[in-house]
Amino acid sequence: MRLRNIPGADDVISNSSYCINAPKNTKGEWAKSIFSNHNPIHIEIGMGKGKFITTLARNNPDINYIGIERYTSVLLRAVQKVEEDDIPNLRFVCFDAAEIEEIFSANEVDQIYLNFSDPWPKDRHAKRRLTSSSFLDRYDKILKTDGRIEFKTDNKDLFDFSLEEIKNTKPWHIDDYTYDLHNNDKMNEGNVMTEYEEKFSSIGNPICKVVFSR
Repeated sequence: MRLRNIPGADDVISNSSYCINAPKNTKGEWAKSIFSNHNPIHIEIGMGKGKFITTLARNNPDINYIGIERYTSVLLRAVQKVEEDDIPNLRFVCFDAAEIEEIFSANEVDQIYLNFSDPWPKDRHAKRRLTSSSFLDRYDKILKTDGRIEFKTDNKDLFDFSLEEIKNTKPWHIDDYTYDLHNNDKMNEGNVMTEYEEKFSSIGNPICKVVFSR
């Protein structure tokens, strides 16, 4: 996926107090060095414009949130939205999730959110999907033993692929899933919508969600 470069995006991100510009140097020390506490760490991979993780951070001050986005042109929007706010338990990282093990140590992350990830529809690109077995193996190396992962999408093909990958990749197992989140009272309780979720659900697309753990 190729996105339009936005002049000045790199400078804004580099100078923002919300952005960590050398995340590899913080591996194993996020709670202590960045947040100055020992609270749980929740991360969103592919955070887009940041509505989801920013809302969670505001609503849950006792949890540390880290939003990870690969593209500066997308991350810029999130930074611009929160730059004037005071959300001490929120940080952003511009980073490729394929190297997620380079910035988090074993057992450092309590929860992972994957929301409306790029479906990479061509078969030859399957390994790039954030719910592929190769990424599940990466998550296994950073997530705490009792940690869990939540994945939402409106793409049924990607969702079916994800369910099969989870079922066939040790040590993961599915805790719960639905093909119609907004009509599932149990799984929709406390749901925070992303920008894409609001857009797709408004035109009648059902939202799929799976929660899985070890």
